[in-house]
Amino acid sequence: IFNYVELREQLRAKGRHFRTTSDTEVILHLYDEMGEDCVSALNGDFAFALWDGRRRRMVLTRDRMGVRPLFYTRQGERLYFASEVKALLQAPGVAAEIDPVALDQIFTLWAPIAPRTPFRNIYEIEPASLMIVQEGSVSTRPYWSLEYPDRDAPPRHGDERAAAEELRALLTEATRMRMRADVPVGAYLSGGLDSSITSALAAGMAPGGLRTFSVTFDSAEHDESPFQIEMARALGTHHSAVACGEGDIAAVFPDVIRFTERPILRTAPAPLYKLSSLVREAGLKVVLTGEGADEVFAGYDIFKEARVR
Repeated sequence: IFNYVELREQLRAKGRHFRTTSDTEVILHLYDEMGEDCVSALNGDFAFALWDGRRRRMVLTRDRMGVRPLFYTRQGERLYFASEVKALLQAPGVAAEIDPVALDQIFTLWAPIAPRTPFRNIYEIEPASLMIVQEGSVSTRPYWSLEYPDRDAPPRHGDERAAAEELRALLTEATRMRMRADVPVGAYLSGGLDSSITSALAAGMAPGGLRTFSVTFDSAEHDESPFQIEMARALGTHHSAVACGEGDIAAVFPDVIRFTERPILRTAPAPLYKLSSLVREAGLKVVLTGEGADEVFAGYDIFKEARVR
């Protein structure tokens, strides 16, 4: 929970007493104050289940973008939930069967549309949604949605400079919150715009110097190492890279499928897996990635293809 410090101070002002500095304890106090509406106040990447003993109900929820996974399945009157499908497959009566509709969506859109997963009768809590389980009934509702302006709507700002300044302020604040960690924070640096912006902002907030990590490719068509080196030098980061060839992608692909728990049409997760291993070997557990911009701003070709169809 990135804004747990601010939330904790607000709760203390209301007379709440904390036993730990954990962001998890903040969720408990906030739920006590607001009920399930507390999720609207959370800024972060999260998925959690909360048992309300007084009201005899379970609350399950995920962050707005669905960064953290949360799956569930119903077997008769029982509801099982877990952060991995593999755990649900250990429950009595749960079988690993392919959902053909989800498979069609994967081949068309790269991923199944939530709440579907590739597995029949196994579902995911939708991003920005709440599931309430009480007295044998299960209900879900969204608590947030990403609103896009209509095509004919007037611009929020009169000029591009004002829009750029607002975006800079939002990105700076988002980076500041994510740099607030009990362990060192690194950053991926692909050489592209997204990760370069993230690394540049983080470098200015890392007193001891920022560690950056990247993947290089044997193929000149895919390799962006010159841009990575140029950015690392410009920012003065401690940079590390891991090489990835076709053989490396094939070698790690079984592990990638095991962790993603779905068919993959693009090989990009394989280099990312190797990059994550490099970060772990360097002793870091937290990195900034720059992920999400292409999804939010429809940068991938898949969005254009959907309009053509």
